[in-house]
Amino acid sequence: MEKRISISSGTIWENKIGYSRAVRIGNLIEVSGTAAVDRDRIIAPGDSYQQTRFIIQKIERAIEEAGGSLTDVIRTRIYVTNIKDWDAVGRAHGEFFRDIKPVTSMVEVKSLIDPNIVVEIEATAYLSEV
Repeated sequence: MEKRISISSGTIWENKIGYSRAVRIGNLIEVSGTAAVDRDRIIAPGDSYQQTRFIIQKIERAIEEAGGSLTDVIRTRIYVTNIKDWDAVGRAHGEFFRDIKPVTSMVEVKSLIDPNIVVEIEATAYLSEV
C-alpha cells in the first residue's frame, strides 16, 4: 500500500470539517477546494482576480510540500460565484498555467462558504517520478 501524506494549511475549516489541504498517495496529489483564506482572514474580499492569484499560490505551496510543483498539475476545477468574473479569473489562472495548460473547468455556483469568497479552486497533480 502506498504511503499517504496529508498536508495542512491551517485554515479554521480543516479541523472543523475534517479534511486536508492536500493528500499525496504515490504519484498523485489531490488539492482540496482552496479559497483565499489565510488562517481566519479572507484575502481581497470580493476581488476574483486577487483571490485567484492567492489561491493558486496557496495550491502551489501545498503541492510543493507534497513533493511536486505547479508544472505537475494536470487538472484544475474553478468555482466562481459570478460567471461574469470568468475573464479576471481566467487571466490570473493563465498567469500561472499558460505554459502548463492543465485541463480545467470553470462553473458558477450559488455561493461559497462565506459571501466574501468568490472563487474556489481544486487541483490534481501527477508526479512523473516518485
